[in-house]
Amino acid sequence: MAHATFGPLSAGVVRIDGDLTVETVPQLYLEGQRLIETSVEGLRIDLGGVARADSGGLALMVDWLATASQRGRTLHFINLPATIQALAQLSEVTALITEPA
Repeated sequence: MAHATFGPLSAGVVRIDGDLTVETVPQLYLEGQRLIETSVEGLRIDLGGVARADSGGLALMVDWLATASQRGRTLHFINLPATIQALAQLSEVTALITEPA
């Protein structure tokens, strides 16, 4: 069974460990929403601990970005897995999920 958890790294940075897949979206969705709502300086989500990722995970990331935008918060993803990068390129959302250079 797929699993995923959030873990704190430092102020304003959390890490997802486990899978970022359609199976784990329900586990991660509400916690991600809460983290966005309570962020003061903005939020960075480190995906370096993601073992597997799929289009469901990418859709969740885009949804979180929309929530952050609606709430006037900043949200950035760091350490994107190659799978997410490839899916983002295919879906033409790379500019949305990557930090500006």
